[in-house]
Amino acid sequence: MTIADGIWHQIFSFDHYGELLTLVRNSLVAGAALGLVGGLAGVFVIMRDLPFAVHGISELSFAGASAALLLGTNIVAGSITGSLLAAGVIGILGTRARDRNSVIGIIMPFGLGLGVLFLALYKGRAANKFGLLTGQIVAVDTPQMAWLLSTSVVVVIALAVIWRPLAFASADPDVAEARGVPVRGLSIAFMLVLGLAVALSVQVVGALLVLSLVTTPAAAAARVTASPVLLPALSVLFAIASIEGGILLALGSSIPISPYVTTISFTIYVVCRLTGRYGTRGRGARRRSVAQPA
Repeated sequence: MTIADGIWHQIFSFDHYGELLTLVRNSLVAGAALGLVGGLAGVFVIMRDLPFAVHGISELSFAGASAALLLGTNIVAGSITGSLLAAGVIGILGTRARDRNSVIGIIMPFGLGLGVLFLALYKGRAANKFGLLTGQIVAVDTPQMAWLLSTSVVVVIALAVIWRPLAFASADPDVAEARGVPVRGLSIAFMLVLGLAVALSVQVVGALLVLSLVTTPAAAAARVTASPVLLPALSVLFAIASIEGGILLALGSSIPISPYVTTISFTIYVVCRLTGRYGTRGRGARRRSVAQPA
């Protein structure tokens, strides 16, 4: 076997695949729930220009999960605690984009430094440390499943309650505020919801690559539609496809799940970007041909 064949077998190996599928039932269910959460939250991440905030929250989520790992407590709970702390600080202090970016720039290295400290103090399995950075949903157990699903339900309900006023405030905050919409309150509320979504997504792709789940699917959907109905539907579809595809591909290999999820998500974005550009050119050509006299 050549070196290339060995590498290929590490990345894509389907030996005993049927037997392994029975081990990831929890993972597939959790992946669908997290795809729903990430896809819906990602719509407002794109509308409100918050990708940088997602990355900042993920660093504190990583620190919280690392602390929980060191203390031997629930990792998902630790991740959620760190995310909510970061989201609250960003939401309260970062009312304007300039202030928000400064706050995030301060929080990110602090969270990452704390996470590295806690992992350095942890003397357990190295795979547990690595999983916080790259994800480990292939090994979702029953307690984690309960935390993931219950928190996903909370996020979806919260988004359903604030969806319409939040969409209005995201599209035109000045007009929304003039009409009595609590723009600042909605902003803080969404940041907390986003914190929960990020904490859940960290469980899939890890703290370093969470943008591929919360941001990329929605960005891809926005390239092909502006429909207020179709946009979130496509975002959720793309997020679920990325997660479930990543789980199924990672199952038969020794590679962490995150490269598969990020590659699928990026591929979907590229296809949507090319499709959107082609569609825009086609519509423009048709309008020009109609405008020209016979």
